[in-house]
Amino acid sequence: MKKLWNFAWDMYRKYEEGINYLFWGGVAFVLSMVLFYIFANIMMLDEQIANIITWVICVIFAYLTNRTFVFKSKTTGAKAVTKEFVDFTAARLATLVLENAVLFVCIDLFLWHNMLAKLLGQFLVIVSNYVLSKLWIFKKKDSNEA
Repeated sequence: MKKLWNFAWDMYRKYEEGINYLFWGGVAFVLSMVLFYIFANIMMLDEQIANIITWVICVIFAYLTNRTFVFKSKTTGAKAVTKEFVDFTAARLATLVLENAVLFVCIDLFLWHNMLAKLLGQFLVIVSNYVLSKLWIFKKKDSNEA
C-alpha cells in the first residue's frame, strides 16, 4: 500500500500543475454549467446575458483558484496583482467572446439545446484558458525579470 501511495504522490508532484488545473477547472466547469442552467433555463434570461453573468462569477472564482492552487503565483504588491488580474480577465474576455459566438451559432443558427451549446463552448474555453494562462498570465518569470 505504501508503494502505491508513494507512486501516486510522485505522479502528482510530477504533474501537479496539470492535475490541479483539471481539478479546479472541473469545479469551475460545474459552477459555470449550473449557473448558466439557473440563469437561462430557470430564470429564463437570454442565453448571451446568462452566459455573461455566469462568466463574471466564474472569472473571479477561476482567478483565485488558478493563482493560488494551479500556477502558484508569487506575484505580490497591489500594482502587480492588479496587472495579473487585469491580464487574466482580458484573456478570459477573449474566451467569453469565443463562447458567446459558439452559443449564438449553435442555439440561434443550428437550433441546438442551450445546454449542449454551452457544453461545446466550455470545452473550447477550457483548452483556450489553459493555454492563455500558462503562456501569458502565470508564466514563470526568470529571476532577472522579477
